[in-house]
Amino acid sequence: MTAGGHGSAELRGLLDALRARTEARIARISLELDELARARRSESDDDEHDPEGVPLSAEWSRLTGRLEAAREDLSDVEEAERRLAVGEYGVCTACRRPIPIARLRARPAARTCVPCGERRAR
Repeated sequence: MTAGGHGSAELRGLLDALRARTEARIARISLELDELARARRSESDDDEHDPEGVPLSAEWSRLTGRLEAAREDLSDVEEAERRLAVGEYGVCTACRRPIPIARLRARPAARTCVPCGERRAR
């Protein structure tokens, strides 16, 4: 059992699944950016707009924002894995009480319990 009182095998599985999904998301967005970069190189400087869609620069901006968010999510997973390794996973970093397993199932990288998370969001 971890400090949070939850079974570590289940928690490790939750984090492993989240890491896999996040890494796949990073790979998918990176591929989209690569394809967009190729499309931008093949377009003339005067025509950066796809007549059927959004300007390529807007799409580039959107994708780079998504990639940054995915990388932040991966950093959160890595931090949760560190906490699991030292027995601090599943413990609220604010109040030091156990984080309910339902919250960890929904948000495996959660650092806080719901009440503390809501207070921080305000």
